[in-house]
Amino acid sequence: PAVIGSRSGTTGESSAPSAALAADEILIEANHGWSPLNLQDLWRFRGLLYFLCWRDIKLRYKQTVLGASWAILQPVMNMIIFTVIFGNLAHLKSDGVPYPIFAFTALLPWTLFAYAMTQAANSLVNSSQLVSKIYFPRLVIPVASALAGLVDFAMGFIVLTALMLYYHIAPTSALVLLPLFVLLALAAALAVGIWLSAVNVQYRDVRYTLPFLTQAWMYATPVVYASSAASGKLHFILSLNPMTGVVEGFRWALLGKQGLDAGSLALSTTMTLVALLGSLFYFRRMEQRFADVV
Repeated sequence: PAVIGSRSGTTGESSAPSAALAADEILIEANHGWSPLNLQDLWRFRGLLYFLCWRDIKLRYKQTVLGASWAILQPVMNMIIFTVIFGNLAHLKSDGVPYPIFAFTALLPWTLFAYAMTQAANSLVNSSQLVSKIYFPRLVIPVASALAGLVDFAMGFIVLTALMLYYHIAPTSALVLLPLFVLLALAAALAVGIWLSAVNVQYRDVRYTLPFLTQAWMYATPVVYASSAASGKLHFILSLNPMTGVVEGFRWALLGKQGLDAGSLALSTTMTLVALLGSLFYFRRMEQRFADVV
């Protein structure tokens, strides 16, 4: 069929043919204003999603001496530093568990979140040649970049298992809920990363602000300290952080030393879902401009 009115940034086809078009012609035009999310396109392009995810995994450790070992070294080194500074010197409370375990159970989901958010935020700019040449749902790119972090997470979880065996700590029956907290961490990362990826196409300052944002966000999350140290209004503000529920959920599911604060988890989850929905609509609105600007 003939293509009529094709434009840069086209994102869909009209469902009803124009009266001026013949029966075998299709009108392809750009969306205007707020468009439907069309999340089913992610499933239709699942082959491309897998390819881009696998590409990111291979490129990350290409031509490195230690290879995938970096996925383990980063959280382990952070755990050692935090244990010395915050555990031994500052004597922060660790809810009755050894501080290395206390820190590592938080660093594991936090590292997944930080990596997924950063990679998603830079994904469109890093794939500019692909974006400007062919059409496909642009959402595939930041989602694939975020999912690549699951490989590092799996390797870090092996280290956490070894640490728990060393300290003779058995996981609780709530371990079955751990995948839900992993999904919540990815959702929080995508909520911020998808929005920043769209902003990054227009304003390249995002790349330089990400390290500061990640560092500040980590200290606003109960990674090196327990959320029980905060009370009243400060605890409520802490619960607005989407990663607070994730980190505390990890500690509860694995260590079971402190009851899960259902209210805090519900608030963190709500903030994550609202932010994710908003970023998806913003991304969809800006999508038609990516090929022209990137």
